[in-house]
This record gives sequence, C-alpha cells and structure tokens, in this order.
Amino acid sequence: MQFRGASAEAAAALTDQLGGVAEATAGAAAGDLFSLAQSLRAEGALRRFVTDQTTPEQARTGLVREVFGGKVDATALDLLATAVARRWTRTRDLADALEHLSVVAAVRSVGGEGDRLVAELFTVRQAVNAHAELRNALSDPTRPTADKESLVDDLVGGKALPATVALTKQALGGSYRTVTAALEDYEKTAADVLGERVATVYVARELSADAEQRLVGALSRQYDRPVHLNVVVDPALVGGIRVEIGDDVIDGTISSRLEDARRKIAG
Repeated sequence: MQFRGASAEAAAALTDQLGGVAEATAGAAAGDLFSLAQSLRAEGALRRFVTDQTTPEQARTGLVREVFGGKVDATALDLLATAVARRWTRTRDLADALEHLSVVAAVRSVGGEGDRLVAELFTVRQAVNAHAELRNALSDPTRPTADKESLVDDLVGGKALPATVALTKQALGGSYRTVTAALEDYEKTAADVLGERVATVYVARELSADAEQRLVGALSRQYDRPVHLNVVVDPALVGGIRVEIGDDVIDGTISSRLEDARRKIAG
C-alpha cells in the first residue's frame, strides 16, 4: 500500500511501534488488526469520527477503546488507539494502514521463516493466476466467504505456514481489486519487513542452484539490498532470462530478441 503525506508518517510510526512487539504477540495481533480494518471500512460514521481532527484526541482514543476493548488483542487495540490519535491524509488510509500492519504482524510472527512466507505467498498467487476456475471462484462476490475460505484450505491448508493460510484468506476480503493483487502486495510487504527486495525471474528452464546464487548475488549488489528470488519457468521464452524487480525490467530472453528483430524487419 502507498501512503502520502501525514498518512505515510502515521503508517511508519505505527510500523515502528509494532516492531517492538514479540513474535507470539504479533501473531495474536495480526488477525485482530485486519478485523479492525474491516470494521472501520464497514462503519463509515465511526471512521469519520475517529479521523476528524476537530474532535479531541482523548475522545477519539476513548471511543475506540470503549467500542473494541475486550474484543481484540491488547496490542491491536493499543495500535488502533495510537492510529486514531494521528493525522490521516484520507479517512480511508486509517483502515488501509491497519490492514498493512496486519501483514507486518503476520511476518513478524513467523520469526526465522520469513523467506518461506514470501515464497509461499508467491506460490499461492501463481496457482490462483494459473487456474481460471479457482481465480473466478475466489473473486465471485456472490459466493459466501466460508466457501472461499474452504477453497483456500483445500489449496494450502496443512501444506503452508499458518501465516500464509491466514493472509491468503485475508486477501479475499481486503481493500484490493483482486485476490492476486492483495497477495502480491502482501508478498512485497513481507519482503520489505525482512529488508529484502523481490525479484521475479522468468526463464525457459529451471536454474541450477549455483546459477540462482550467482543471480541473487548480482542483484543484491546492484540494488544494495538482499534480494528474494521468485523463479517462473516459461518454455515460450526459448532461452535467456527476464528479471522484474520493482519497476525495473531486465529482459534478455531470446523471445524478446526475436520479437525486436521481427519489428525491425516489419518496420
């Protein structure tokens, strides 16, 4: 998620506050933070009240503690109270920031398995993208949420980290246009929490472990930050490699060279 102005400052401060929370506590807070985000999206009057800067801060924080006290984890409630005390550029940014925090909390909850979480979110996103029937079922607004969550359990339940399952289910009802868009942003957030960049690499055939390590090393040096590699095998590329990292695209595939040659001949 992208925040601007006061919202960016508020989101950064809340992320720092969450950074001081223990792994076990973060795990308990993750789901509640998302529930709070959903509640604020659904209750427009409440959202407007707690983001109204003309309302005294004590009244705003007091209300959320009264409404949600005893219903959510104490860490999540403290973060909400801090959030409503801040200034937000747009009223919707408060709920979006809480959803973002829920992802950060989920990443923190897995401890040393953060890289596995990033990889699993990518794998789930690829699976949903590759199967139109599954993608349509998860995106169907008329399908009960319980049915969609059952599909997620069939897909990754017992095969992935609990945090991966939880975030995939969360992606069904967040603020994103599609499930896959949510998973992609969750994946980037997870990598950012780990201090990494995410590179998606397209190749015609599997890379050897040695080749992967060399590529990771080269990209990490180029971007001055550790890089998490997601590899997609696409035989249509014929050969070579295509790397997407952030807004940067490095395309050295044979198929792209052939297409360039075709355009030059046609032009």
